[in-house]
Amino acid sequence: MIPLHDANPAGRAPVVNRLLIAANVLVWLYTLSLARTPAALDAFYDRYSFDWSTFAGAISHGQLTVALFVPLFTHIFLHGGWLHILGNMLYLWIFGDNVEDRLGSGPYLIFYLLCGIVAAIGQGLIAPEAMVGASGAIAGVLGAYLVMYPTARVSTLIFLGIFISVVQLPALIVIGFFIVLQVIDALAELRMTDHQAASNIAYVAHIFGFVAGVLLLFLFRQQRDARRFRYD
Repeated sequence: MIPLHDANPAGRAPVVNRLLIAANVLVWLYTLSLARTPAALDAFYDRYSFDWSTFAGAISHGQLTVALFVPLFTHIFLHGGWLHILGNMLYLWIFGDNVEDRLGSGPYLIFYLLCGIVAAIGQGLIAPEAMVGASGAIAGVLGAYLVMYPTARVSTLIFLGIFISVVQLPALIVIGFFIVLQVIDALAELRMTDHQAASNIAYVAHIFGFVAGVLLLFLFRQQRDARRFRYD
């Protein structure tokens, strides 16, 4: 099940959402340029990916530096492969514009980054490992979209064995299917023994990002309504 586009036009140009996509693509192209020098590429990922063990260890020893917190943000713009970035950017392109439209560009940027941070910390608490990717932040966008537009129609590519079809489905089904799969896969991975190969997909981060998106949406809405009440 792959979403292609939604029938839910935004009221204004999603400037921040487009800039986020552009930033992700530019960083990915930069990492490709480093591929000719494996040592440089490894050093780049080591510097800017988020490693919970390193982060928590430094916190416990009181080593609070700016450099320690930088990967909380930069890991959101790194990706591990073509499918990784293409899949993430497709979801962000389809669903991010409407969330930005409702929250406003500035609040949307803060919302997006906070979802990514919560996702990374959640993944670290449950299954600590170095991680990269915008998936956690985008899962937060999906959570907010689901709350605001559960009945929005989404053109979706469906694979049923050898049959392929494009159908119109409500966002509740498309996004609901996504998060249910994350929960199932996360539980399955957590039950694996040390001798079993675990996936390199941060399912737990997706769940934490999704929940953060739902909760932060209500917080941002309350703040917006409070400002309207004071100035109207």
